[in-house]
Amino acid sequence: MLITHANVVTYGAQNEILLDQAVRVVQGKITEIGPSNDMITRHPNEDQLDAKQQYLFPANICAHTHFYGAFARGMGIAGAAPADFPQILQKLWWGLDKSLTNEDVYYSTMVCLIEAIKHGTTTLIDHHASPNAIDGSLDQVARAVLETGVRASLCYEVTDRDGPERSAAGIGENVRFFKHLKSSPDQSQRLSAMFGLHASLTLSEDTLRACSRAAGDQMGFHIHVAEHSVDEYDSLMKSGLRVVDRLERHGLLGERSIAAHAVHIDAKEVEILARSGTWVTHQPRSNMNNAVGLPQVESMLRAGVRVCLGNDGFYNAMWEEWKAAYLAHKLWNQDPRRMQGDLIQGMAVSNNAALVKQVFGGLEVGEIKPGAAADMILVDYHPFTAFTPGNLPWHIIFGFNESMINTTIVDGQILMQDRKLVAIDEEKIMAEARKASANVWSRYQQIMQQETI
Repeated sequence: MLITHANVVTYGAQNEILLDQAVRVVQGKITEIGPSNDMITRHPNEDQLDAKQQYLFPANICAHTHFYGAFARGMGIAGAAPADFPQILQKLWWGLDKSLTNEDVYYSTMVCLIEAIKHGTTTLIDHHASPNAIDGSLDQVARAVLETGVRASLCYEVTDRDGPERSAAGIGENVRFFKHLKSSPDQSQRLSAMFGLHASLTLSEDTLRACSRAAGDQMGFHIHVAEHSVDEYDSLMKSGLRVVDRLERHGLLGERSIAAHAVHIDAKEVEILARSGTWVTHQPRSNMNNAVGLPQVESMLRAGVRVCLGNDGFYNAMWEEWKAAYLAHKLWNQDPRRMQGDLIQGMAVSNNAALVKQVFGGLEVGEIKPGAAADMILVDYHPFTAFTPGNLPWHIIFGFNESMINTTIVDGQILMQDRKLVAIDEEKIMAEARKASANVWSRYQQIMQQETI
C-alpha cells in the first residue's frame, strides 16, 4: 500500500513534520517515505490511499488499561457513595469483576477495542480480572484482540482476596497463556503476555513467592503500586517494607515489569524503580476520579524512572489523557509551570513506544520510519497557527480531539476508513454487549447484596 498526499508527523528522536509525502507499506512494515509525486511515479502498481493532505501520525499507545471494566459505565452503586479508594474497590470493582463470565469478558473487551480503533489507539497493555471465570479468560480477551486487529499485552491479576484456590488459578492462567503464545509465534506481533498481580495490599508473602517462582526469569510483572496510601501501610504491616521495597525483595521489579500509578511512593522507592529499570504508568483521569492524589511524575522522570501514560480503563482516547495530565498537575501544585507539554509527549509517545518494544520483543511502533510497524492514523486537523515539531504537544493538548481521527491502520491493515469501521459489525457487537451488560449488572446486585448480608 502507498499512502499518498499525507502531511507526515514522524515522532522519534528527530521529530519532523513532512508535507505532501507518501509512505509505502509492505507486509505490515513501513519501507519508504518520500515526496508523493515521486513515490507514485516509482510505485505505480501499489494500492493507494489518498490522505488528502491530512496529518499522518503514528497510532496512539495505552500503557495500562482494564478491558474488563467496560460494563461499569453508567452502573449505579447501591447505598452511600464510596468515601475513598478502598471503598471504591469494595463497592464497585470487586463486585463487578466477580460478575463476569467468559462471554462477558469477550464483549467487554470488544467494546473497548472498537472504541480504541475509533480513537486511534492501537496498542494497549491490559490488566484483567474475572474471579468467577479465570480459566481461559485471557483467551477470550485475545480472541477480541485478534478479531479487531489491534495489538495488546495481556495478563491476569493474581490476588488473595478471593481465597487460595483462585489465587492459584490466577497464577495458572498467567503461565498457561504465556506458554500458549510461545507455541503460537504467528500471534507474537499482535499479542504478548505478562504476569499480572493486583496490588501488594491483596497479596501475601506466600503468594508473592509463588508468583516469582511461577514466572521464573521469563515473564515481567504488571502490578498496581501505591495507588492509595493504604497500600503502603498494608505493606509495612505485612512485611516491614514499603511496597516497592517489598516487590524488589521478591524479585518482581525490572526492565520487563510495570508498576502502575506509584502515587504514594517515597524518594527511596523512586530510586529503586529507576535503578531496576521498572516502568511506571501514569493515569491522571483515574487518579482524579478516585481522588487518590497525583504522583510526582516530574521528579520520577528527573530521577530516571521510565514513566509512561495509560488510562486505567477510561475510554481509550489517549489525547484526553494528555490533556488531563497537563491540567491536573498544574492545579494539584497550584503552579502553571508544572507538567509541560513536551514532558507529556515524552511519556505518551517515546516512553510508551519503548515499553511496547520491550513487551513485544523488539517491535518498533510510535514512529513513522522505515522498519517500523505500519500502525498509523490519519488526523483531519486544520491548524490556523504555526504547526511545528516544537509546538506540536500544545496543538494536541489545546486543539486535537478524537473526532478528527479519520483512518486507523495497524500492520498496514485499514481498521477504520473515513470514520467507518472496515471489518467489524459494530451494531451487532453493541447489541450483544447490551445484553451481556444487563446480566452483569444483575449478578453484581446479587453479589453485593450477599456480601452486605
